[in-house]
Amino acid sequence: MNTNRNLVRNWQDDAALERFQMIAPLLDEELDPAKHIQLRRQAAEQNGLSDKTISRYEKAFREGGFEGLKPKSGGPRNRGRLPENFDELVEEAKQLRREVPSRSVEKVITILELEGRAEPGVLKRSTMQRHLFDAGFGATHLQTASDARKSSSKRFCKPHRMMLIQGDVKYGPVLPPEKKGGKKIQTYLSSAIDDHSRMILFSRFYDNQEETAIADTMRNAILRYGRFDACYFDRGKQYVAKQLKLSLAKLSIRIRHAPPESGKSKGKIEKFHQTVDFFLEEAKAKKLRTLEDLNRYWEIFLDEYYQKKPHDGIREYYESLKVPVPKEGISPLQEWNRDSRSLVYLDAGVVAEAFLYHEKRKVDKGGCISFQGRKYETKTSLIGFTVEIAYDPMAPETVTVHYPGIVPFQAKPLEISSYCDQKPALPASMQPVEPETSRFLDALEKKYNESMQQRADAISFSSYGKEVLANGNV
Repeated sequence: MNTNRNLVRNWQDDAALERFQMIAPLLDEELDPAKHIQLRRQAAEQNGLSDKTISRYEKAFREGGFEGLKPKSGGPRNRGRLPENFDELVEEAKQLRREVPSRSVEKVITILELEGRAEPGVLKRSTMQRHLFDAGFGATHLQTASDARKSSSKRFCKPHRMMLIQGDVKYGPVLPPEKKGGKKIQTYLSSAIDDHSRMILFSRFYDNQEETAIADTMRNAILRYGRFDACYFDRGKQYVAKQLKLSLAKLSIRIRHAPPESGKSKGKIEKFHQTVDFFLEEAKAKKLRTLEDLNRYWEIFLDEYYQKKPHDGIREYYESLKVPVPKEGISPLQEWNRDSRSLVYLDAGVVAEAFLYHEKRKVDKGGCISFQGRKYETKTSLIGFTVEIAYDPMAPETVTVHYPGIVPFQAKPLEISSYCDQKPALPASMQPVEPETSRFLDALEKKYNESMQQRADAISFSSYGKEVLANGNV
């Protein structure tokens, strides 16, 4: 039987998520080396592990992402040509650029060699430059950050798009019931806003505020604009759910939570919610009745008004850095489009798989499983076995069944017509067979014949012995 990757995935994912949460604080690229060492030691102490183990987890993640944190059953991984302490060297290089943003990459490498941290000739300028730029520590990146630290303004945002995303939920309007005599529909707006540009990556009204709505928001934001480094949530139950953490961790996205009762830390999305209030007043005047219409006009409002309207927060940020701002201001869309940081798009299939929910179900004697109050047909060969199902919570009618040795397949909702036989046909291997004979009696007969033959041989030998004695031949 083939290796059961689907069932192994459960404990591998859990182990990888646990490791990811251990090292998540260490992945903040803005940490200075001293703080990084302190957090690593704290993680080791809190989890009963050694500093070396935590460092190994961090290195595995930086090299292989979430997959790199999964326990391996195969051989050792390729280490590549970079020195084993390359991650530490990059951290030191970041610190050197922080201290003097104008330092060239060549000077950074020279200092690392003079300090004895790297062997001469091991570090290449192009490699170090690429890693520093990808981490947001290019010369211009650090100069902007240095200027921001010297400014007395309290305005702050990440220096580039997709470095941090803020997410939150706001109460929406109450809509009339869909059917006569039904209940009114309380709506909730779930949004994801880019910390730097204030661009809305995705925002939609839902009829609930459960974790499935949050996951749908994050998934659509990623599908539209690619992977972001980290997201910032409050500590609501939908934002601390294990499935959401697992889905984002699979895509190498860190989760940071706001301290309790710290509204100022989420100032950007709270400011955005004031714009939402303006829309809600207009929606009330428009007398919108359905969730579909509400979202249609909300999308129009975002694209044609909010994203294109000059943003006061962007102006204040650049003015605090002594950077001139055009008289007409800068809109979120303009700030987003002029950013030099490349977007990292992900394969749609990879994103979809990361946000799938997984559960286990036992196949009943009819070859079916029960899921969310409905019956789904699987295969009669799975009767009595426990299978794993995968589904999208926003489209739960599509259920994929996994079981060792069987190619994953989609289970169909059970439909029984008024004239069909409700007893499903059993596979040939499980159907009763009319026997041609009794194998039990046949085996007994064979055993009996063998015993009779042995007895006959014994009698024959006994008669021969008596005959020899009677003839006097001893």
